[in-house]
Amino acid sequence: MWHVWSLTPSYLQACPNQSLFLFLLFITCIRKNMELFPIYQSLPWHFPYMAPLSFTPPNYVHWAETPESHIYTADLPGVRKEEIRVEVEDSIYLIIRTQAVGEASEPTRNFTRKFRLPGMIYMAGISAGYEDGVLTVTVPRSAPRRFRVDPSELPDQQYEVLARAA
Repeated sequence: MWHVWSLTPSYLQACPNQSLFLFLLFITCIRKNMELFPIYQSLPWHFPYMAPLSFTPPNYVHWAETPESHIYTADLPGVRKEEIRVEVEDSIYLIIRTQAVGEASEPTRNFTRKFRLPGMIYMAGISAGYEDGVLTVTVPRSAPRRFRVDPSELPDQQYEVLARAA
């Protein structure tokens, strides 16, 4: 390894750890030969080895709760209305997904989020709207079921309490 050692800068020769030495040597070679590595030219100068191969902006989904409904808001910039699918699976999960129908030249952007729905919702009243890159899904609450029990209609048996609340 004497030939590699003689070509390295002096600040790398003082490195006690051989693995770290090879890593720093690799980074130094990349920095000196940027034209051979075009992906690294667009990165910040202090982090050339930690770049992702592709970058997709995050899609943020916000959830808000009102007395009448649950509101899910998803930021989907650049997505057409035809590409958005809102589904309810097994009356338990709300699924928001995009299925990009792009040309072969442009990369496809897929997005999927799955939310567990609260217990008391009105399934037929779920609505969705898409405007200016923001999808809004409204899941209305259902009214709680109330039963009126007349104590006079109960049999005259004594009921034993099997479990008590803590």
